[in-house]
Amino acid sequence: MPSTKIGILETGGPPRELAERFGDYAAMMRRMLGEGYAYATYDVADALPATPEEQDAYIVTGSPAGVYEDHAWIEQLIGWLRQAKGRAKLVGICFGHQVMAEAFGGRVAQSDKGWGIGLHRYQLHERTEWMDHAAAIAIPVSHQDQIVELPPFSRIVGGSDFCRVGILAYEDQPAISFQCHPEFEPAFAKALIEARRDRLPDPDAAIASLDQPDDRERVAGWIRRFLDGLAAERS
Repeated sequence: MPSTKIGILETGGPPRELAERFGDYAAMMRRMLGEGYAYATYDVADALPATPEEQDAYIVTGSPAGVYEDHAWIEQLIGWLRQAKGRAKLVGICFGHQVMAEAFGGRVAQSDKGWGIGLHRYQLHERTEWMDHAAAIAIPVSHQDQIVELPPFSRIVGGSDFCRVGILAYEDQPAISFQCHPEFEPAFAKALIEARRDRLPDPDAAIASLDQPDDRERVAGWIRRFLDGLAAERS
């Protein structure tokens, strides 16, 4: 049976010294999802897929940029996502979560709560077919922007007091998105905080939080089940 074709829409990358140690965001996505998929990576600042049908599904990565910034590639990506609606499965991570919301009628802004870093806990409000029995997850985050207006035909699956719109599921297309970073290994998340230490609140506490158990593999399993069209066991 042919492998599911996954297009990784890379919207930015880690600082150069961290990319040399940990790989780029596309590499992190491949490690998160594992084998069993045929991967293709697109640097969205250079080129987007000619048609959504090039791949079965697309993952939109995180980025240092904000969706409201004046970059031609952001406008082009938003236009492409609108074209892709209903024609391929879509998964958004952090910036990907935000740019999908903008593309489909929501709004993103820099949060007055400031930076979210370290390990955060999301409460889960429902269990979709691709999720398991968890009531909450502990997951790395790194963001200062948030979705402040929901796109039509979307619903909040999980979130926190700090970030209400933590996980979205779309009702009018096969699409899900996450504000958190299930692809961030703790060592990378710590190194990223160190690289931004001078502009982050309480970086030492955030770094210490990443020593606690997390649910990265659980969330990766949710994404794999969504991509594969499989329902989770509810035992």
